[in-house]
Amino acid sequence: MYALITLGLTLVYGVMKILHVAHASVYTVGAYIGLSLYTATGSLLLALLGSMIFCAALGVCIEKFVYYPLLKFPAYVSLISSIAILIGVEETCRLVAGPEVRSFPAAIPFPALRLGTLTVSPVITMTFVVTVVILALLWFIMTRTELGLAMRAVSQDMEIASAMGVNTQRTVAITFVIGSAIAAVAGILTGIYYNQVYPMMGTVPAYKTLALIVVGGMGSSSGAVLASLLLGIAETLLIGFANIPLPRDALAFIAMIIILMWRPTGLMGKRGGK
Repeated sequence: MYALITLGLTLVYGVMKILHVAHASVYTVGAYIGLSLYTATGSLLLALLGSMIFCAALGVCIEKFVYYPLLKFPAYVSLISSIAILIGVEETCRLVAGPEVRSFPAAIPFPALRLGTLTVSPVITMTFVVTVVILALLWFIMTRTELGLAMRAVSQDMEIASAMGVNTQRTVAITFVIGSAIAAVAGILTGIYYNQVYPMMGTVPAYKTLALIVVGGMGSSSGAVLASLLLGIAETLLIGFANIPLPRDALAFIAMIIILMWRPTGLMGKRGGK
């Protein structure tokens, strides 16, 4: 789930060099839309597809009407605007859906797996399967298609890519579509896993994902996935088994400090722009 949330933020930073904090608000909206559609239809597949479409449209609107007009200004202007969107969307969800925590008791179309004395719940099985499928599709798009080539070109230099014939505006829009759709899936999976959907559910992920993309290497999708998996394992082992007396969410920022002291460019970052 960390990887899914962080991927969209990494993709956006890669093509626009913007810290898309509002990505967490798309994640929250995805959870609410998914819950509403599941309640209305009883189909988890329809809830996923409908939420992905809605969030993809929301992501494109954020790009077109907020980020694109602000590209001519310093990067901190877009960051401040992104934080404003996050807060605004959270308050909108509070007004529309109410401030209370809503349950998401979805019927999971996956069996529980038994490996000796270990039992893997249907929710965890579904999370793994969906994550692997999304990561495989994203890898294929990025490495085996013209769209992926265009996204990598825009990530390296938007002006030169445009001069070479790449439709940069369309590439950026598609990047937001992909990232926002993945955020919708992450929101639904998180809501089902914790059986909770509430207006502020994106607040901690908003800042934790910033730490993860820094740890992974700014703009590196593979680094973001690696950092997310390592953080999930570390939180489970250190908090769940070792009983270290630290808040769970503090580990991401402690890891960021330690790794940046050891490797300032992050786990998969490149030195000197090479």
